[in-house]
Amino acid sequence: MKAIVVEQNGPPENLLYRDIPDPSPSAGEILVRTILTSLNYADLEARRGGYDAGSQTPFIPGLDAVGVIEALGEGVDNLKIGQRVAVFPTGGAYAEKVVARAALAYPVPDTLSNEAVSGLTVLVTAYNILTWAGRLQKGETVLVHRAAGGVGSTAVQMAQAMGAGKIIGTVGSEAKAGFVRSLGADEVLTYDGFAERTLKLTNNLGADLILDSISGEIFDQGMKCLAPFGRLVVYGHAGGQAGRFDTKPLHRQTKAVVGYSSGQYRRSRPEALRPIIEAVLEMLLSGQAKLEIRARFKLEEAPKAHALLESRRSVGKILLYCS
Repeated sequence: MKAIVVEQNGPPENLLYRDIPDPSPSAGEILVRTILTSLNYADLEARRGGYDAGSQTPFIPGLDAVGVIEALGEGVDNLKIGQRVAVFPTGGAYAEKVVARAALAYPVPDTLSNEAVSGLTVLVTAYNILTWAGRLQKGETVLVHRAAGGVGSTAVQMAQAMGAGKIIGTVGSEAKAGFVRSLGADEVLTYDGFAERTLKLTNNLGADLILDSISGEIFDQGMKCLAPFGRLVVYGHAGGQAGRFDTKPLHRQTKAVVGYSSGQYRRSRPEALRPIIEAVLEMLLSGQAKLEIRARFKLEEAPKAHALLESRRSVGKILLYCS
């Protein structure tokens, strides 16, 4: 089969289109013929060997995939050959075939397209940072950083569906502002001075919930516009630096800083993902949220897809078609 292999960390050109042996499922696993996979920022970090890479070369990148089951491992009796599923693969998703634990495979409803469920990582992350980590309540103000990206654009829609009172998105350039407004954001800001502008937009109360995948200086500024009883959820460090903060406001103003990782869910609490994904599928089926697919590439074009995501010019999700 064909796959994208990273033999050495580095630029997008290090994504090599290779022939490798077909995988086979072990007990409790399934073999899936991949239709498509999605790009996530973690894929870039893995390729570059960044702070959260977690993969030793050589490896196949990719966190999620959609495809059709070709074989069942011993003991798998809740799925069947020919069934369409969205999965979190065991050994990378940029490949024509992948192996996944049956516990991390989810049947796709007939009424949903492959693209509708293509970003499993994004869907789970957006839902959980709003609910489990963020504890969003109706009427609250939500500040979504990187609101034009995969998670951000999905979180804006979900926040609206969950009854947020005001949704503020931040973007890297004004060119992305219209896209974020079209998703339901009430206000869209660039990062320059966003804390002061957020306070002004909220009558100096601040945001009740801040979703931050950048950290560093953005986190530091976010703490300045977090409302009393507010929650700031950190789910990435795209800025490359950790944030710093004074702990005094946490108890004096009853504020909370919460960390979140979908990868930790997959590794440590896979059984907890199923009800979350069922809730997400309901939101997709009802039209309350959808993945904004804005770029599609063939598997062999993975270097081009990574270059686009790395350029910060893209919005929404980027897909790789594997078959």
